[in-house]
Amino acid sequence: NQLQDFGGNSILTSDGAGTVTVNAAAMKNTPAFEAYLSSDTSQLSNDTDTKITFDTEIYDSDGTYNNSNGRFTPAVAGKYFVYGRLEFEDSNVGTTDEHMVKIFKNGSQDSVFFTQPSAKHSLISYHEVFDLDADDYIEVYAKINNSDGTRKINGQAATQKASTFGAYKIIE
Repeated sequence: NQLQDFGGNSILTSDGAGTVTVNAAAMKNTPAFEAYLSSDTSQLSNDTDTKITFDTEIYDSDGTYNNSNGRFTPAVAGKYFVYGRLEFEDSNVGTTDEHMVKIFKNGSQDSVFFTQPSAKHSLISYHEVFDLDADDYIEVYAKINNSDGTRKINGQAATQKASTFGAYKIIE
């Protein structure tokens, strides 16, 4: 009930009842985490990058997400799938408004996802693959271009986690 490499190291084991356990670290999609924003943000400043700190962890396999500063630092080099969604609330939507999600790597903007909203609420899903060293870090920022009205990111709703951030290793 065990698959081994030529050195006798266990790669996979089975309990004989269909449950297979991956034992080789290189085959696991870890480190991995997912967190969500537990409450709405306060009013965002117009046309300003605002860091979003997802303060509640759903899971964190290796303790690589810091929910006090909103940073994912993988601790293991590799390629990582980074994903999530932000729910924007903008009470006075106009035809020139923009809602943006920005992914920062090591303090610098790397990726931008945006929409021109047509309603008070808009949802932006984001995903990107990053090549990360062990000490690199990823953060999520939001930006709303609208000079009037409510500008915030929605957190935990009654039936869903409106705004999330997660990542997992896909390969070394």
